[in-house]
Amino acid sequence: MLELGQTLKQARLDKGLTLEDLHETTKIRKRYLEAIEEGNFKLLPGNFYVRAFIKSYAEAVGLDPNEVLGLYKNVIPNFPAQEISSEPLRRKRQNTKVSLKGSSWITGLLLWAFFILIIVILYVVISNNYNGGNKFQTDKDITKITDKTPLPSLAASADVADTPTPTITPTPTPTPDVMVKLVDTKGTLDYYQVIGTSTMTVDLEIVGDQCWFSLETIETGSRKLVEQGTLSKGEKRTWDSVKTVYIKLGRANAAKVTVNGTDIPVGPNPSTKKFQIEFAEATAGSPLAKNP
Repeated sequence: MLELGQTLKQARLDKGLTLEDLHETTKIRKRYLEAIEEGNFKLLPGNFYVRAFIKSYAEAVGLDPNEVLGLYKNVIPNFPAQEISSEPLRRKRQNTKVSLKGSSWITGLLLWAFFILIIVILYVVISNNYNGGNKFQTDKDITKITDKTPLPSLAASADVADTPTPTITPTPTPTPDVMVKLVDTKGTLDYYQVIGTSTMTVDLEIVGDQCWFSLETIETGSRKLVEQGTLSKGEKRTWDSVKTVYIKLGRANAAKVTVNGTDIPVGPNPSTKKFQIEFAEATAGSPLAKNP
């Protein structure tokens, strides 16, 4: 039995297949495949499955299954005929029981449906007779009321026509407040949201000796350089954008940054500082939120 398992295992290795690959191909559990390779057929669910599993294994690794079964027929356990034939008999008996139960259930359901149908028919007939009598009486009552009801005066109609229709003034939609707020910080990168508008104005002013800067816009995951350089004290730059803006300062405490008139804190240190400023509706899909 071990020699058979080694033959199959060597064929599998020659094919470059793992037990996982073999499991995907044959749908045989890995522990059964390992048992076949080790010649431990007692772990398999039955003698019938021993031959079936070995045949599937041989086909999967490119061996002739009939030749393998013929060479090792002395070590492969035979299965008794009763093991195969008894299963259909049991299933047939079970199917017969299920059919009888199903037939009894359907008969009961039909009887109940017939009984309910009779009740519905009786209800419809009685309701029609009752409504017919009421209809006759109602028609007589309507005739009497019509004969005695006076016609509305023309003066009353004129009063109604002269009444002016009130004009409804729609309530104006309030304009949302424009806000710029910090939403996240990762290292030296601060993330800001612009709320209540679809445009932003970015102002940069150098208040120290000098500062190197870079400003980029971001759209659909790609950056575009707008301007970069070194500015001296007192120099200013202004940009208008409808896209996400990415600013990098080489000496942060030498610069003053405002967005839509709101000051953006740059910190007290003369070190590199970065800002990503985007509109509130674009924050969830921001490309720089993933690649700062």
